[in-house]
Amino acid sequence: MHVFHCDHCQQLVFFESASCVQCGRLLAYLPDLRMVGSLDEAGDGTWKSPLEPEHRTYRLCPNYAKHNVCNWAIPAGSAQEYCDSCTLTRTIPDLSNTPAKQAWYRYEIAKRRVIYSLVQLGIAPVSKSVDPERGLAFEILADPADPEAPPVLTGHADGLITLNLAEADDAERERRRLQMHEPYRTLVGHIRHELGHYYWDRLIAGSDRLEAFRALFGDDREDYAQALQRHYDAGPAPDWQERYVSAYASTHAWEDWAETWAHYLHITDAIETAADSGLSIRPRRRDQPSAKITGNAMDRGPEGFDQLMNEWFPLTFVLNNLNRGLGLPDAYPFVLSKPAVEKLRFVHETVYHAG
Repeated sequence: MHVFHCDHCQQLVFFESASCVQCGRLLAYLPDLRMVGSLDEAGDGTWKSPLEPEHRTYRLCPNYAKHNVCNWAIPAGSAQEYCDSCTLTRTIPDLSNTPAKQAWYRYEIAKRRVIYSLVQLGIAPVSKSVDPERGLAFEILADPADPEAPPVLTGHADGLITLNLAEADDAERERRRLQMHEPYRTLVGHIRHELGHYYWDRLIAGSDRLEAFRALFGDDREDYAQALQRHYDAGPAPDWQERYVSAYASTHAWEDWAETWAHYLHITDAIETAADSGLSIRPRRRDQPSAKITGNAMDRGPEGFDQLMNEWFPLTFVLNNLNRGLGLPDAYPFVLSKPAVEKLRFVHETVYHAG
């Protein structure tokens, strides 16, 4: 994630900002420029930005203008009604329910951040409304009122990602994290994981990378339902820490890929943010890891993966110690074994060749 500043007063602003806290200017994310910029009224419900040298005009995404759950703009001449992120959301919760609207807002914030990362990596998804067969869609659903009815399950099927609205509540998500014995559970993490399943279908299934995938991750043809039941009955593989990024990754080759994919997006987003913040890690002792953080993963090429990891490990040391200093859990509570790192390398190479 880049670091943004108001183009009027140079105040630091964030990817989620809708106005500048210093000068009060209306802000929006401008996807064509990949920048957060200020907007001035241009008439007829359109806006212009000082960042656009050709004075292109914009419309606010309806979910910005009407519901205040988005901060993206759309080029005024686009035939697209919603922004590139909101157009992926096919079903939203009942907006007459205030807590549901707040939960939807939290999910959309997380989704926009993930979509931004995919754009930076050169693999932005296409909406199912454009490509019904290979496109992507999200449904954000609340559990049914009937306690006897089955709950909404977060998951992916044929390009449709279903998200359980209840997970947007911090207390509920923490309860489920403890119940599932997970070290980490976030909305961004959920979306990245489910996108891993989507991109497995797009980038691995039926491709020339399938055999190499099976050599690293295991046989995707194993019965998934049986593997999942085995995991819930007996727990993760005893040696999971030696081969996987997480305990859940040991369930099945598909889950191993999805978990590794999510971690790769964690890593690349954090590295880009650190680079744009000008972060360099220079410890006092020579035997401690140091790094000059250098930015977008796709600028490195396939051979740049080792450099990516050489920057990531010292960054996790800093992130975790900063969190501990604030009395918070580790920001990245994982240990990456050599086999897990090789799986991350495979994801990096797959994304690079797809971008």
